[in-house]
Amino acid sequence: MIENGCSVDDRCRTAEFVAAMCLATDLGMGFPFEHGLQATLMTMRLAELLDVDAETASDTYYLSLLMYSGCTTDVEQHSRIFAGGATMNLMPVQFGSLTQRLGGVTRAVSSPDSPPLRRAYEIATGLPKAASFLRPHFAAICEVAQMIAHRLGMSPAVRGAFYRVTDRWDGNGALRRAEGDDLPLPLRIVHVARDAAVQRLITDDEQTVATIRERAGHAFDPVVANAFADHADEVLGAPDPAPSAWDAVLAAEPQPQLVLSGTSIDGALAAIGDFADLVSPWLAGHTSGVAQLVADAAELVGFDATNVRDLRRAALVHDVGRVAVHPRIWLKPGRLSADEWEQVRLHPYHTGRVLSRSPFLHDMAGVACGHHERLDGSGYSQGATAASLSPQARLLAVADAFHAKIESRPYRQPHTPADVAELLRREAKQGKLDPGCVAAVVEAAGQRVPQVEWPAGLTEREAEVIGLISRGLQTKQVARRLGISAKTADHHIQSAYRKMDVSTRAGATLYAMEHGLMSWGEFPISS
Repeated sequence: MIENGCSVDDRCRTAEFVAAMCLATDLGMGFPFEHGLQATLMTMRLAELLDVDAETASDTYYLSLLMYSGCTTDVEQHSRIFAGGATMNLMPVQFGSLTQRLGGVTRAVSSPDSPPLRRAYEIATGLPKAASFLRPHFAAICEVAQMIAHRLGMSPAVRGAFYRVTDRWDGNGALRRAEGDDLPLPLRIVHVARDAAVQRLITDDEQTVATIRERAGHAFDPVVANAFADHADEVLGAPDPAPSAWDAVLAAEPQPQLVLSGTSIDGALAAIGDFADLVSPWLAGHTSGVAQLVADAAELVGFDATNVRDLRRAALVHDVGRVAVHPRIWLKPGRLSADEWEQVRLHPYHTGRVLSRSPFLHDMAGVACGHHERLDGSGYSQGATAASLSPQARLLAVADAFHAKIESRPYRQPHTPADVAELLRREAKQGKLDPGCVAAVVEAAGQRVPQVEWPAGLTEREAEVIGLISRGLQTKQVARRLGISAKTADHHIQSAYRKMDVSTRAGATLYAMEHGLMSWGEFPISS
């Protein structure tokens, strides 16, 4: 039984993952947030108007949500060629005439801010580059979209539709793989509805309808396009939609609803993480590497199997917000400007925007969004401090920092693992990172565990004792857990109190939260 999207036996509606992926593609494409969800509602109204069968409706639904799942493909080359911006120059004309498409490419390869002579140069040099780039780029988009669809549990029909996603009714698509009725009906429906959604971003409804009708028999199946045009008010819906389309999109999923469970959930989350890593070749493999490292570290610090699994899953999607940042910023070899740095600082916030709508993914968001926070409040994007950072978030922050620093970046060579271990040790000493998390991550990475310097001059045993009493354990329970006498435990407690300048358990607990001393596990233990 599934309640609120998830049940106790680790099951979740596939639609939640696919709709979250749709939100991520909005960010990656530069569309307004929930553009893809609104477009999918239009798609399903058009499918209902055409009275398609249940299987076609289901394929149409998922195909629409995943329409741009290949949008992070080849972004390095893409961003270098299309200096004028691709989305709003190319997307409105992708189903237009040859002249319209050429005009869109011309606008996309030149910056509108450039002086006339500079623009002429950009066009003259950019058009040949675009011509040689686009065909293999479209082939890569199709391939990546097929692979992501497979990992998200989509049917063979949906995966197969992505092979033809760039084709047109008239056979004049970039790859010329199909035409006419050889195009699957779900794809013909999605092409019309999603193009109408794009047109609606740049013009009014009347012109949107005119554009779709004009493309009937050319890019679009004339039956589908004319059905849309004849009933446009019904398909387009209200010009001022509800504040969020999330619930409506989930309700629109045709029966039978698809479900992910167990390891298929992990595979779907990994697909979302890999989608984000594709935004730059410098980031390839970052997400999966962090997920493995943090899971290994979580086992070392004593997380139970469920907590290890949940932390690994949060790590798999922690960087999905990266796609909201322009690829040129991730590729920049030099110092970032204030504006560029602000965009980078916001990527954990965008991760939260993608994950928080889904009941199943919402629980991961708090941990995932904290991967750049620091105990002293110097991190981003919220500037959270130790008291509000869970053990899971602290561990993920250290794992992300470690793995990022051993990877190459456009502006630096990779650090050695040993150098990173020392760097993280210093950050723990400065109160930025949890010392216990640093030790666990460094050990999980196969490095010599650094000597941890605890705050206030606490010894390792005193820090351990304070962590336990902060979880509610009494002196005798602390002693039993550590295998020491109650007298010795009390001695450690009193010594730690003096060093921390506190005199009560509450004061010690607040200090422990502030400085990353909280112990993990199931507490309190029985006496």
